[in-house]
Amino acid sequence: MVERAMLKDKVVVVTGAGRGIGKGIATMAAAYGAKVVVNDLGGSEGGDGADRIPALEVVREIRDNGGEAVADFGNVATDGAAIVETAIREFGRIDGLVNNAGILRDRIFHKMSEEEFDSVIAVHLKGSFNTARAAATHFREQGSGAMVHMTSTSGLIGNYGQANYAAAKLGIAGLSRSIALDMSRYNVRSNCVSPFAWSRLIGTIPMGTEAERERVAKIQAMTPEKIAPLCIYLLSDEAKEITGQIFAVRNNEICLMSQPRPVRNLQTSEGWTPESVADRFAPAVRSSLTPLERSADVFSWDPV
Repeated sequence: MVERAMLKDKVVVVTGAGRGIGKGIATMAAAYGAKVVVNDLGGSEGGDGADRIPALEVVREIRDNGGEAVADFGNVATDGAAIVETAIREFGRIDGLVNNAGILRDRIFHKMSEEEFDSVIAVHLKGSFNTARAAATHFREQGSGAMVHMTSTSGLIGNYGQANYAAAKLGIAGLSRSIALDMSRYNVRSNCVSPFAWSRLIGTIPMGTEAERERVAKIQAMTPEKIAPLCIYLLSDEAKEITGQIFAVRNNEICLMSQPRPVRNLQTSEGWTPESVADRFAPAVRSSLTPLERSADVFSWDPV
């Protein structure tokens, strides 16, 4: 039986922790003994503006419950090193990092602007790199550390109108895997979590039809707090042998996700030509091709 002090004396940075999933992770980390840096720029769903109140309110909630926390208002897209430095300055070290901060700029691809693409990549993918890179130096020096990065089935599987978000989230999966490989020799772990939960970002889903309203109602039942238990576990020493993995959390379900591996293989001793690819390879692999599916097509059952 794992005690509730699973993160006792560890220092954890959680980005985007002022609301929703990030808040759930930050408050649970503190409840399990961690000293928490609550990072949140306080911008809108699309990344505009800034507001210090959300982060400060989470810090106050943690302290009122007997925990330790400080607020940080940095932008992950530009201030990754400064965010990590807050942990070092306030608590003397960093043991865990949760890359949760994000924005949405949804648009059907042929209408998506370069700015809409760049801004989402900057926060999700570049932001995850910025904080992870800053933390990596400290993790290497102390010979320990754990990172949890938020990916999405939008990138792992697919969704309409989210080419920018999907590219960033699939990029994060690759980033996490590379960190796990590069840092394993220093006892540093890196994993991804793909959350299904109602949040401000999901709140931008249209609800014009009855089917859309039913879909949103099901998502609303999946509260942000359901994501935190897996994240706390992955940050803890209990998960010391788990790295380079991708998990999905859907209400009370936890899924271990597959990662790309060869599905079919054909070879020819004389080499391939375009004609032989058309005649031999294409018919052989046709039944094994990945369907053009969305996240909702793959996770087709109601949340448990």
